[in-house]
Amino acid sequence: MITLDDVINNEEVQAFVQASQKQLKSLGYTEHSNRHIGIVSQRTGEILEKLGFDSRVVELGKIAGYLHDIGNCVNRVDHAHTGAILAYNILKEMGMPAGERTEIMMAIGNHDEGTGTAVSDISAALILADKSDVHRDRVVNTNMSTFDIHDRVNYAVTNAKLELNEETRKVVLDLTIDTQICPVLDYFQIFMDRTMMSKYAAKYLNIWFELIINGIKLL
Repeated sequence: MITLDDVINNEEVQAFVQASQKQLKSLGYTEHSNRHIGIVSQRTGEILEKLGFDSRVVELGKIAGYLHDIGNCVNRVDHAHTGAILAYNILKEMGMPAGERTEIMMAIGNHDEGTGTAVSDISAALILADKSDVHRDRVVNTNMSTFDIHDRVNYAVTNAKLELNEETRKVVLDLTIDTQICPVLDYFQIFMDRTMMSKYAAKYLNIWFELIINGIKLL
């Protein structure tokens, strides 16, 4: 069986991850490389595991999380759809069964809030994991005077925790935002669609999504 380690060590995957970050850095985007995909992979697996899915589904979720942004190596526009096809073909060449690689393709193809939605357990977990990664470590731009709103909001987030309680069946995104850098309202200005996408993804998994910012429950 193809594992996350197999995917991480795949030469083609490594090239796509590097090319994706190179292109997004040129466009002025936040970090979408090893840090981000590692966090998304881990959180996707943790969500599925805590909800009681079997170990293979958990592993497929981790793989989907790791591969979800490789479409950026082609273009940022429609990166979810491009990435889904790239991932499907890579996994096919690696020998993954059709059913498994189709599940991963569906999850990757639906992770972007502009065109996607939760269509499966893995896709829902991936959405929650991906949209929760807001943090100053993602800001590539080192010149604060040239920050756009995405840089400013991400840089203002000094702590971001995503925790799922199996007993209450509640997933909580707990953010700490330095309001000296940006007001909380700026977060919602750029992340409202992602927040609502996360809420629907949680509903798909039959759990409740809660957003806490600076100790205040907002959703």
